[in-house]
Amino acid sequence: MKKTSKAIEDYLEAFYILYCNKEPLESARVSRLLNVSRPAVNKATHELMRLGFINKTPYSEIEFTPAGKRIAKRVYHRHTTLKKYLLSLGVSEKNADRDCCLIEHVLSEETFKKIEALIKDKNH
Repeated sequence: MKKTSKAIEDYLEAFYILYCNKEPLESARVSRLLNVSRPAVNKATHELMRLGFINKTPYSEIEFTPAGKRIAKRVYHRHTTLKKYLLSLGVSEKNADRDCCLIEHVLSEETFKKIEALIKDKNH
């Protein structure tokens, strides 16, 4: 798998959230979701296309490539799992959401798997 940056993962995750919510994958929606400018989203969109993570033709909606969707799904899964974990510790919703956005990019796979197993055990 290609090495990705935090920013690339954040944009892929934002597109994936829209995708999961059955919303159009549009720059304006990503701009609002990430609280960044539309020019920043347009620049990131071109970078995501260059890296082969999304496809977009003029005047069309953005679509994931298989590689882009796989990364987006992984980042979103890490985010939701880490948020559940932080909430289970008693962290406030606001801080849990903010903190997991930072942690999801740097946490080792080993540590994440242990947290994921702990969350699964609590839910069963």
